[in-house]
Amino acid sequence: MNATPDIIKLAVFAVGGQGGGVLCNWIVNAAERNGYRAQATSIAGVAQRTGATSYYVEMVPDHGRLPVFALAPSAGDVDILVAAEMMESGRALMRGLVTPDRTTMITSTHRMLAMSEKTVPGNGVTDSRPVIEQGQAQSQRYIAFDMEQIAVDAGSVISASLFGALAGSAALPFSRDSFEETIRATGRGVETSLKAFDVAFSAAREVQPKLADTAEKARIPQYAVQGPELQQRNWQQLMARCAELPQVVQTMALAGCHNVADFQDVDYVTEYLERL
Repeated sequence: MNATPDIIKLAVFAVGGQGGGVLCNWIVNAAERNGYRAQATSIAGVAQRTGATSYYVEMVPDHGRLPVFALAPSAGDVDILVAAEMMESGRALMRGLVTPDRTTMITSTHRMLAMSEKTVPGNGVTDSRPVIEQGQAQSQRYIAFDMEQIAVDAGSVISASLFGALAGSAALPFSRDSFEETIRATGRGVETSLKAFDVAFSAAREVQPKLADTAEKARIPQYAVQGPELQQRNWQQLMARCAELPQVVQTMALAGCHNVADFQDVDYVTEYLERL
């Protein structure tokens, strides 16, 4: 029985609109360019943001016989896991797709907030540290940096920087030239895609540092006001009242005070705080 042990298994976890399908096509094209047979499948989801989507690619050197590929990834049986957003890497970890004996994990550290995070008053962003710690513990190699920012700086989309990070990781036995030729062959957005690819390629080859907290820190805004001295004193008294509120609501309360004062006057702010 031929178990085809040389099959490379790669999963991509992305969010709708990030170009996950483009990335998946690039990976398949790069594999075929290097004499591999490859198969790609995808499962679209609509549960969060604009829909979390899983892509799965299997590839094997072409030995002249048609291989039998799986249609979906299995726990403990993935060689490369690419996540286009931090919490998508957490989703892959929860499914058991990342294991310390074999998996190279490549993830962007930026966030695309879930609705449960957006609806929390104040700062509802989930702390990324537990996901980072588990990614480092559960993977054989852990490559993580802000690939979204690299793409934005290059005028491209994150699929290009993810592709560059994958190439830079050397997890696939393909040359850098073959990755770049795959991008050029599309004929669309080539220069910007190659620019993002290049920066991400170099970043992936550097030693990955231990990552600190990537959750956004709550920032209490400070507003400058102008007007009669009495009104300014009243404003400072109202700001002191805001400071006594629970920290989780201070940001929203201060923004409300500023907007109400700008719309009318300090007396209106007093009424606003009383109702709040």
